[in-house]
Amino acid sequence: MRDQPFALNDPQRAAALSSAMHRLVPRDRAVKIVHICGTHEATITEHGLRKLLPDQVHVLEGPGCPVCVTPTSDIDAALQLLDAGVTVCTFGDMLGVPGSGRTLAQARAAGADVRTVLSAADAARIARSVPQQVAFFAVGFETTAPMTAAVLVDDPPSNLSLLVSHKLIPPAMAALLEMPDTAIDGYLAPGHVSTIIGLQPYRQLPGGGAVPIVVGGFEPLDVLYALTLLLRQIATGVSSVENGYPRAVDAEGNPAAQRLIERVFSPCDAQWRGIGSIPGSGLALREPWEDRDARTRFRIEGRAGDDLIPGCRCADMLTARAVPSDCPLFATKCTPSTPVGPCMVGSEGACRIWFRYGGRPIL
Repeated sequence: MRDQPFALNDPQRAAALSSAMHRLVPRDRAVKIVHICGTHEATITEHGLRKLLPDQVHVLEGPGCPVCVTPTSDIDAALQLLDAGVTVCTFGDMLGVPGSGRTLAQARAAGADVRTVLSAADAARIARSVPQQVAFFAVGFETTAPMTAAVLVDDPPSNLSLLVSHKLIPPAMAALLEMPDTAIDGYLAPGHVSTIIGLQPYRQLPGGGAVPIVVGGFEPLDVLYALTLLLRQIATGVSSVENGYPRAVDAEGNPAAQRLIERVFSPCDAQWRGIGSIPGSGLALREPWEDRDARTRFRIEGRAGDDLIPGCRCADMLTARAVPSDCPLFATKCTPSTPVGPCMVGSEGACRIWFRYGGRPIL
């Protein structure tokens, strides 16, 4: 193999990688690879990459959709802010995710001021233009956290607060390894998160070296290349953190973005839908910006909600223990126009992706 794919639309290269995977895969057992990125799932499903994999290799999405892993308690906190007359700004995918009783979209239909934005900077611009209190529902992984932090260090308007629901990927990867019935043989690590954090946080996972980890890009050949590197590690029995996306990811990541996150946030325990509380997997505002915490400013209690939805298997999909076709609600009662669980709401959710592009059942 070359060190990286050089022609991202080369069918011959795809065939060569597929052949390499068939040679490398163990013949006596199944291999389960988990990725933590909805964009990876979209590439795999849209381009039919599972058809190029050996039958023994199963690739599942884990908690890679930031909208999907946002717990009911955080959505209920946003609804409490709306009930208090606060304007809530958030990403469009968040509107349809169920809280314990209703969604943000339902609250908006009933007259609440919910506004769709593309970034924290958009929320700051809205806050500057209106007299009322505005809260930005800050959702996302390490890729969006620096943008939220940048707004806070840039003299934000006094009527802007944050409902922080940012989460960190490496602690979630560690948590999945420790859960029963996950049986993960290797991780396809997210390329965009890795542009920020680099490679070292993966090496610091508990039981470091327990499973192979390869950072992968998002073009079809990027994914096939990263999967081939994973199977090569599995075949040799030597686990390491490998960079399969060197044209975008440096080993040290983005130090400026890391400093920005560390300046504004400190790690905290966080609740993940489908998983529960993961130590050190969330971000909390540091002391200079504690007064910007919407929960504190508006005395939101943040009562715990029930993340389980009857009949829905989103929790199993977010822990890489099921695929959409395993759920009895998928594409019947649960569709993009009538979503039951968050994995059909978020554009990076496995159910939404499989409904759009179709997916091969994993037997």
